Amino acid sequence: MIAVENIRRVYTPGGTPVVALNDVSLNIGTGEFVAVMGPSGSGKSTFMHIIGCLDRPTSGAYRLDGEDVSGFSKDKLAEVRGKKIGFVFQGFNLIPRTTAVENVELPMLYNGFEAKERRRRALEALITVGLEEKADRRPNELSGGQQQRVAIARAIVNDALIMLADEPTGNLDTKTSQEIMELFVRLNREAGKTIIVVTHEPDIASYAKRTVRFRDGNITKDERKW
Repeated sequence: MIAVENIRRVYTPGGTPVVALNDVSLNIGTGEFVAVMGPSGSGKSTFMHIIGCLDRPTSGAYRLDGEDVSGFSKDKLAEVRGKKIGFVFQGFNLIPRTTAVENVELPMLYNGFEAKERRRRALEALITVGLEEKADRRPNELSGGQQQRVAIARAIVNDALIMLADEPTGNLDTKTSQEIMELFVRLNREAGKTIIVVTHEPDIASYAKRTVRFRDGNITKDERKW
């Protein structure tokens, strides 16, 4: 599903080169549940941006679902994101003035779905995350955990191949964090979603079947649960 080969990402703030990723190679198979860990500045966020088609490597190759996307234009990367990747962020990123179901419909606006089909799929996604009774509520009428469930519904509504979650429990209490991670486990196990979670919390990483650790732009550990 995901294959990065000798990926380097170099930034030049103020003209001084900074190596964020240093010849990183990694394969992630279909249906895996992977936690990406590392301290600030380790390269994990840069890695997430590249595999999420939000950024391009300076050198190296990135194959997503068998297609080399590392040299794609910004427009082509946006098209790939819309069709193949669902994102879940720490801050939920919901539009305040729209209802839960309208927030979930948003990704489909760019993929040509008719209004009736958008609504049907959005309600189905809310049922999947256990939030169908809150479909007409706005974000400020929902708890943090409920808002994150709406964000997860939005991430799966296009039947994305991959879900990328960046610190998805960072704004949640312990009990709600557990509920959200159990939802990810269910989506991985029952729907076969490939899930990659960036986190600095070992308790959150423990839900994954595999943990990849970054430091100083390199992968230092790649551990699987057998």
